[in-house]
Amino acid sequence: MSDTESLTPTSRKRAPSLVETVMNDLADKIRSGAYPAGAKLPTEPEVMATHGVSRTVVRESMSRLQAAGLVETRHGVGTFVLARPASASLQLDSATVMTIRELLAMLELRISVETEAAGLAALRRTDEQVEQMRRALQDFDEETARGGSSVEPDFRFHLLIAQATGNPYFENFYRQLGTNTIPRTRLDTSVFSSAPGQGYLRRSNEEHANILDAIARRDAENARAGMRLHLSNSRERLRLASEAAQETRPD
Repeated sequence: MSDTESLTPTSRKRAPSLVETVMNDLADKIRSGAYPAGAKLPTEPEVMATHGVSRTVVRESMSRLQAAGLVETRHGVGTFVLARPASASLQLDSATVMTIRELLAMLELRISVETEAAGLAALRRTDEQVEQMRRALQDFDEETARGGSSVEPDFRFHLLIAQATGNPYFENFYRQLGTNTIPRTRLDTSVFSSAPGQGYLRRSNEEHANILDAIARRDAENARAGMRLHLSNSRERLRLASEAAQETRPD
């Protein structure tokens, strides 16, 4: 292969971020058994010293590991490795793998657009819009408690954020995408979560609540951070599932 060919867009790979580097290192050690189920992970200062990164990087890495169902954090005690769920060894068919890839691309787009939308919404929202968002999250909880999918209030919450930007292009963009922006409309995402039953939905709505709190406080920076973390957690669960599927597929 020539130098020119090696630089084509299809062959170029994005360098991993600091968060991804730390997360992948810990995830590899968990999968290899270096940190077995029940083991306590190194403390934040220890991970910071080992990788030469900030506390923020370590905390986001831990959050993504938790979203992927690999660890759980016990406040005041530490972060511990979870037993891998039966779904971790699930072999996915080619159609499901393709769907995951499409959803990963969709989430990448949503992260870029909705992160900024959350920040603008925090600066421009009305009190009425905040109450509407709060009602959407209440409806989400109620539907989850009944065993429903909660897709409608989930979509409504994100649409309300788009509307709160005051920029009609954000709203039009999100309406054009429709409920297909919600991964579980196309895939049973519960099989990729370690949380029992509807637990992964409750955790998702807790992330929604953090975004809403920032928007209500007109805290644009934390609204952006909350939205990025929320969507990144969804992406990380699907990314790990895709990788696991590739590892288990025959050559």
